[in-house]
Amino acid sequence: MPPRLSATERIRGQIDELFASDQGLGEVLEQVARLSVRLVVQAAVEAEVSEFLGRDRYQRGDRDRVGYRNGHAELTVKTTAGPVVLERPKLRGTTEPFTSRLLGKGVSRTNALEALVISGFVRGLSVRDVEAALAEALGPEAALSKSTVSRVCQQVKDEFDAWKLRDLGAIELEYLFLDGSHFRMHPGARAEPVLAAWGITTQGAPVLLGLAPGAHEGHDPWAGFLGELVARGLRPPLLVITDGAPGLIGAVELVFANSLRQRCLVHRARNLLAKIPIHAQAEVKAAFWQIFDDITAEPGEAAVTQARQRAHAFADRYHQRYPAAVACLIDILPELTCYLRFPREHWARIRHTNLIERTFGETRRRVKVIGRLPGERSCLSLVWAVLDRASRGWRGVVMTPAAVRLLQELRRQLHHRSQLEEEVVDQTVTPAA
Repeated sequence: MPPRLSATERIRGQIDELFASDQGLGEVLEQVARLSVRLVVQAAVEAEVSEFLGRDRYQRGDRDRVGYRNGHAELTVKTTAGPVVLERPKLRGTTEPFTSRLLGKGVSRTNALEALVISGFVRGLSVRDVEAALAEALGPEAALSKSTVSRVCQQVKDEFDAWKLRDLGAIELEYLFLDGSHFRMHPGARAEPVLAAWGITTQGAPVLLGLAPGAHEGHDPWAGFLGELVARGLRPPLLVITDGAPGLIGAVELVFANSLRQRCLVHRARNLLAKIPIHAQAEVKAAFWQIFDDITAEPGEAAVTQARQRAHAFADRYHQRYPAAVACLIDILPELTCYLRFPREHWARIRHTNLIERTFGETRRRVKVIGRLPGERSCLSLVWAVLDRASRGWRGVVMTPAAVRLLQELRRQLHHRSQLEEEVVDQTVTPAA
C-alpha cells in the first residue's frame, strides 16, 4: 500500500484535478490561485517539521534525533486570496515541543509570508534578505532558518518555471493585450523591456498568459515572444490591443495576421498631446475624448461612422492650429475605432492597455529603491509575482447572449475574409494553364 500523501501532494493533486475538470476556466483559475497560496504556506510549514526532525517524511534520519509525525490539526489563516485551511503537523516522542516559527501560536494571517516572497523576488531571492524581511514582518523570534527559506524560495521558483512552460491549448481568447515595461537587470546595461501578454477568454475571464525578456521592443523580440506562445498552443484572438510601437505592430501582423487590432487610446492621446502647446492641452484632451466617449450608435459600422464624423469635426476645428496633432489622429483612425465593432459593454475595457500598464507601474515602484535587479531571472520572477497576485483581482467582461452572438459574427466575418485572401494569393501564385 503506498504511503499516505502529504498535504502538499494532496494540494497539487487538487490543482491537477481542477485543470482536468469541466468547470469554466475563470472559475478554475480562481480556485487554483487560492490553492497556490495554500501550497506555498503548507510547504513552508512541512519544511520546518523536516528540519526539526532532521528528516523528510518516510526517511531515516539521525538516530540522535527522536520524535515522529503523528497526524495534523487543521488551522484556518487569512490571506489576500481569502481564508486558507492549513494542516498544522503534530509530533510525538520529541524531547522538546514543536512550534512553527512561521505560524507561531497565535498568527492568523499569512500576509507576512506573501510579502516575504515578493520581497525575496525584489532582492534576487537572497536567503539572507528573505530572512530579514520575515523577521521585520513577524519579529526576530519568528525568523525561519536558511534551509526553510531556501525551500520556500525554491518552491516559488518551481511554480514560476512551471507557469512559463504550461500548455496554452485550452485557452480560447477573445481579446489579447500586449505591453512592455523597462527594468534594469543586467550590469552595465540600460533598462531593458519585459514583454507581457494577458487576455480575456471566451467566458469573459482575465488570464495572464506570458512574460519574456527582450533586448528591445523591436520586431524580433515581440515576434519571438508571440511565436513561443503560439507554439505552446495559444490560438489567435479576435482582437489584439497594443500601443503604437512599430516593432510590436509588425510582430502582431505577422503572428496574428487574421486578428483585428485596436490601438490603445490612452497611448495615442499622449502622442497627440505631445504635439500641443501646454496651455492648450486641457482643451484638446477633452476634445479628443469627446470623439470616443458616449457613442450612441449600435456597435459595428454605425458606431464607427459616428466616431469618424466626430474625428473629422475635431480635424476641422484644429487642423490650422495643430496640423501635426490632427494627423496623429486621422492617420490611424481605423485602428482607434476598431473596438466600436465589439459589444458595447466591453468598450471601456478593450480600448486601451491601462490595466497591465498600471500593474507594471506598481512593479517599478517596488524596485525603484533598489536601482538594478540582481539579474534577468530575478526581474522576471518579480514581475510574475506582482502580476500573478494582481491578476487575481482583475475583472473580466460580461458575456451576455447578445455579446456572444456579436463576437461569433465577427469571427465568421474574419474567417470569411481570411478565406478570400487565401484564394487571392492562390490565384496570384498559380501560373495560368
